[in-house]
Amino acid sequence: MIKKDKKEKTIERPPIVVVLGHVDHGKTTLLDTIRETNVVEGESGGITQHIGAYQIEHDGKAITFIDTPGHEAFSQMRSRGAKAADIAVIIIAAEEGIKPQTKEVISYIKENNIPVIVALNKIDKAEANPQKVIGELASEGLLVEERGGDVPSVNVSAKQGTGIDELLEMISLVAEMEELKADLSNPGSGVVVESYLDSNKGPTATFLLFDGELSVGNWVACGKTYGKIRSLEDFKGDKMKNAIAGMPAVIVGLNEVPVVGEKFKVVEGEEGAKSISKEAKEKEGEVKEFGARDSDKVFNIILKADVRGCLEAIEESFKGMDLAEVKLRVLKSEIGDISEADIKMAYPANALIVGFRVKTSKDMLNLAKRRGVVIKTYNVIYELFEDIKREAAKLLDPEVIRKRTGQLKVLAIFRKEKARMIIGGKVTTGKIENKAKVDVLRGGEKITSGRIVQLQHNKQDIPEVEKGREAGMLFEGDPVIEEGDVLDFYHEEKRKREL
Repeated sequence: MIKKDKKEKTIERPPIVVVLGHVDHGKTTLLDTIRETNVVEGESGGITQHIGAYQIEHDGKAITFIDTPGHEAFSQMRSRGAKAADIAVIIIAAEEGIKPQTKEVISYIKENNIPVIVALNKIDKAEANPQKVIGELASEGLLVEERGGDVPSVNVSAKQGTGIDELLEMISLVAEMEELKADLSNPGSGVVVESYLDSNKGPTATFLLFDGELSVGNWVACGKTYGKIRSLEDFKGDKMKNAIAGMPAVIVGLNEVPVVGEKFKVVEGEEGAKSISKEAKEKEGEVKEFGARDSDKVFNIILKADVRGCLEAIEESFKGMDLAEVKLRVLKSEIGDISEADIKMAYPANALIVGFRVKTSKDMLNLAKRRGVVIKTYNVIYELFEDIKREAAKLLDPEVIRKRTGQLKVLAIFRKEKARMIIGGKVTTGKIENKAKVDVLRGGEKITSGRIVQLQHNKQDIPEVEKGREAGMLFEGDPVIEEGDVLDFYHEEKRKREL
């Protein structure tokens, strides 16, 4: 570990803010509006893809925002975003009110004791009802200031850009009350908010610093990954020599793509970094299993994604999938395009290769075809989960549907053998069919089962006998049938199961 300088260099650091809310309540529009009007020196459209965080300037002070996906499948990423933040902004559509994801993020905020600001969005709509939303918030344990509570609320229209300055002023005020400080003499430390494999640069990550300073040339340890910082960029893609607490920084130089939400720290030298990485690797298992863990029905997959956040969000969703008695086994989960190594691993394991927003080259498709390996790639997460369910369902035992056809009352026993009986009777309901299965009922209770291997009427073999007619038959099964018993005839149909 790098030793701390004797002289402290304490600064007031920018607040780190996460905007959370239900899908379609305007989070993306709000963030885009803030970026468009408040990002200094550069167009918001030039922000590096997959950055995960960016800074704006308001009244001469910086504010750092974490960008988190709104889709419910990314709950784990939203959770990590909330945990990495100093302040949370809950955005709620004023005409819709609280929704399932709103309740979800409220629970995250409460669990992590994060100061919260409510942004009531779409206030320009005629059907907007902010007082109704404020009442719903009270039911969830968030009492806004105008109702005597301590939660600030701001009316905004992300689409029209109204209320944005008031929201930023409120964020600055809450940050001032929190007295956010950092010591630049400390080794840099913080969390990973995004990561991916760049085809040219290699493993790339967005570090969000909470304390200290990070410079080109520093050795860092980050879970089971480590490396020496080769380059630093700000959220606009501009090169930097160093980053300080409160800033997001895109770094290159790690030996692997790090886990989103993993803590990082600057360490002294390569050996120190390697030691921490080795310890983390020893604790981590490579194969992950979900669903019915003790089942002999195993569905093997190899999972590839474009960024670490998506990879982990997919795995998190696997935990909640109902796969009946199927065990989902992830042999490998990795960032990057589908490779020869993936195909070679999938072939002996009979595994499906699942790719999310990744590419498969023509050479890899040809190799997979020769090996009989199936590759499926997706850009829409719903489709990925639906396909996983369909493929898993193929391993389920089919559902057996019993269809009753008729009943016969036994009137005579003609012959009894070791495992056969020749009997006669009258059809009382429906019809009875040759080769059908039967349950033998006595007093309404089942005593045995068997099947009919020959069916006759007037000593002639026939395929079926209808209600009201008599029949003779050769019963195959336990020879315990007596006069007065009832034979319940049925067929069984097998039906594929769905998940």
